[in-house]
Amino acid sequence: MAQVPASIVTRNISDLAVETGNVYESISIISKRANQIAVKVKEELNSKLAEFATTVDNLEEVFENREQIEISKYYERLPKPTNMAIEEFIEGKVYFRNADDEEQTSSAF
Repeated sequence: MAQVPASIVTRNISDLAVETGNVYESISIISKRANQIAVKVKEELNSKLAEFATTVDNLEEVFENREQIEISKYYERLPKPTNMAIEEFIEGKVYFRNADDEEQTSSAF
């Protein structure tokens, strides 16, 4: 994965429209990709934390579980899914298609 800034970066909106020709379409594509990334990251985190799941919670176990805390901190430090999606879109790593164009093409036959 390329270096993704963890903080807010000012972007030129017109640069986002280059790929699609429409700023709003680009933003829609980026938001859908960000949702995909967020779901994937959440599933990864939940699967890793599930390894530490216990049926009995007592105070000693909470303080002793440093590995679980480290895993959580790692995921907290990751760039936000929106930043990751914007970087992927700008780098041309996001595949998208326009369903309206496909319908027009198929109805022409």
